[in-house]
Amino acid sequence: MEQPKAQVTMRFHGALNDFLSPAHRHQTFSHALRGRPSVKDLIESLGPPHPEVDVVRVDGAAVDFTHRVQPGACVEVYPPSMVEAPGVRVGPPLQDTPRFVLDVGLGRLVGFLRMLGFDALWRNDFADDTLARLSHDEDRILLSRDIGVLKRGEVLRGYFPRSTDPAEQLVEVVRRYGLTSRMHPFSRCVACNAALTSAEPSEVAGRVPERVAEQHSRFQQCPDCQRVYWAGTHHQRMQALVDRLRELEGAP
Repeated sequence: MEQPKAQVTMRFHGALNDFLSPAHRHQTFSHALRGRPSVKDLIESLGPPHPEVDVVRVDGAAVDFTHRVQPGACVEVYPPSMVEAPGVRVGPPLQDTPRFVLDVGLGRLVGFLRMLGFDALWRNDFADDTLARLSHDEDRILLSRDIGVLKRGEVLRGYFPRSTDPAEQLVEVVRRYGLTSRMHPFSRCVACNAALTSAEPSEVAGRVPERVAEQHSRFQQCPDCQRVYWAGTHHQRMQALVDRLRELEGAP
């Protein structure tokens, strides 16, 4: 006679439901337990990558990712900001000065983050192991739409942008990490990530169009790639985006 399979009861809250199969979203469900997996392995077997998790409760008690799940357990999993800290948080605290590394598919998002003044690494040939290593070794938030790389054990901080639109991805990241109060717009080169320095008109003479030199007296330049910035029409469009993001402060 076949023995009944060991079961656990699972419930995922909030945005973690985005990673579940439709049959499991926004409800309590039973799941067959194979062996005695860690909480981390059990959660990720159902979809959500561990950097998206902040609190795990097993039978009402907060546990860390190494906790071994027993048959009959009731497991509840929460994303950041949904619950007060009930003892153990598996998610790391927010950084005072967030830094990012982005996968190859988020090239436009990296420009937006740099425009807001955030240190954001990106190359179009970053391999998954390089992304995971940079995230771990330099304590950077890994932004990726590749769930597999977010599930790598060395990745402590990470987020999966839900939208495919770069401007909406930016809104997501700003909200997730509370970036509005940390923004320093137009202080970083959008091309190479270096911090900008002020430049006198004489320093950029011959490096900007003649009409720009006639109309503007304030410039910034990148000490690495020598790109020159001024408050032109592109700057005005970006300022409108910054103003929109600041309106999100405190918005639901």
